[in-house]
Amino acid sequence: MKDIVNRFIENPLLSPADLPPSSEGLEITCLLNPGVFQFQNKIWLAVRVAERPKQIENIISFPVLTETGAVQIIEILKNHPELIATDARVINYQGLDYLTTLSHIRLLCSEDGRHFYEPEDYPHLVGEGILESFGIEDCRVSLIEGKYYLTFTAVSDNGVGVGLRTTTDWKTFEKHGMIFPAHNKDCAIFEEKINDLFYALHRPSSVDLGGNYIWIASSPDGIHWGNHKCIIKTRKNLWDSKRVGAGAAPIKTEKGWLEIYHGANDAHQYCLGAFLMDLENPLKVISRTEEPIMFPKTDYELSGFFGNVVFTNGHIIEPDGDTLTVYYGASDEFVCGAQFSIKEILSLLKAV
Repeated sequence: MKDIVNRFIENPLLSPADLPPSSEGLEITCLLNPGVFQFQNKIWLAVRVAERPKQIENIISFPVLTETGAVQIIEILKNHPELIATDARVINYQGLDYLTTLSHIRLLCSEDGRHFYEPEDYPHLVGEGILESFGIEDCRVSLIEGKYYLTFTAVSDNGVGVGLRTTTDWKTFEKHGMIFPAHNKDCAIFEEKINDLFYALHRPSSVDLGGNYIWIASSPDGIHWGNHKCIIKTRKNLWDSKRVGAGAAPIKTEKGWLEIYHGANDAHQYCLGAFLMDLENPLKVISRTEEPIMFPKTDYELSGFFGNVVFTNGHIIEPDGDTLTVYYGASDEFVCGAQFSIKEILSLLKAV
């Protein structure tokens, strides 16, 4: 395979050591999967920050949020007979699943798109309530008619769903609760209404029938969603054979709505591909890439908290209209940047 992306020479742009933990007793394990937006003439990242206590020999410890929003630390002996800890991301204890880290969202900004810092007076976005007790993850940002729509993965022992908050100033937020119930994630809202309707890509999941496929839905107000349709499925024996999910908001081109998406195979290798939807009827998929446009190949993409992963949910279209700057998580540990040519991606699409 040969990907078509130009990685930033500055990669990784952000590593866990670059930010302080949110509270004493915790350490940052991963910085990853940023939502991206432009505000006050700067490029901003809504970065997922995953934390856990410093690990002690023979003990697994991890944080969860209580109903009051306080952080509670759970400790389990590694040799406990009711513990299954074969995955770095999720453990099973006494029949229940827990995340090994607790994630929140932090805002970082940059004048040049490569060197980011955390400004003062902007809040951390944290999990709130029983549907976010295991944290919030992988924020996607869409700017629609002057308002920023933040979709994110809300995680709790009730399952994984899509939460929504909106803002105009990034200091005060209106909270709309869970807009797609469990099990759902990877929600990207189009940045333009089509025939007076909002549209969003999302990823419901089934452990029995169906699979991890990309769906589309419409809404009169951006909060209440319906008219669901499955539009992208996994493909047997290809790089996206196990699961697929949307990246950031689709990009409007003359040929259609272009979506950069992630796919994974049975070996849990995550790559990026693309597909194209009709401009007037985005429920119709026109074309799709057969091969990935980006796959893990650098050291920071192959090795990390969960290696062999490139995953994006944020990008910027540069002023030339063709250069697409993608910010992505590498190995579930680092934040990186890379650039594509939109025209080159379009040239690789094959009719479906």
